[in-house]
Amino acid sequence: MELNAPILVHWIDLDLLSRLGVAAVLGLLLGLDREIRGHEAGFRTHGLICFSAAMMTVSIIALYTQIGGERSDPLRIYEATGAFIGIIGAGLIVFSKGEVKNLTTAAHLWLAAVIGIACGAAQWPLVLIGSAISVIMLTLLSLVEARWERKRGDEGRTGER
Repeated sequence: MELNAPILVHWIDLDLLSRLGVAAVLGLLLGLDREIRGHEAGFRTHGLICFSAAMMTVSIIALYTQIGGERSDPLRIYEATGAFIGIIGAGLIVFSKGEVKNLTTAAHLWLAAVIGIACGAAQWPLVLIGSAISVIMLTLLSLVEARWERKRGDEGRTGER
């Protein structure tokens, strides 16, 4: 059996540490929103998914480079990640008492995976813009939703009298 050449420990460098480290930190930060709101997938889940996606991406890029691009398709990483996150997301989504629950958390996990892939590929502008926009969407839209729900509740009470 022919294997790729091993990558020795002394080859661990700042580039590799930054790709994986940034993914881990951003995954944990993305999980902060879910953790604060008491949802099932919080810090650890988001951190692990983002970090794992980055590791998978770094691994496939390195393997692709090592074998000279022959007999490999690096785009399969997206297929595998999508299938895996789909399974986890489907397990999280619940329909209870006429309401769908955990849909945002499932989408949030997908976001963590995509940001992890971008970290692994060292696509730093994409990581920065994607993380910033997602944090804004999750925090600001959460505030808008809360205000909207309060307004709906107030209108419902005045209409019942």
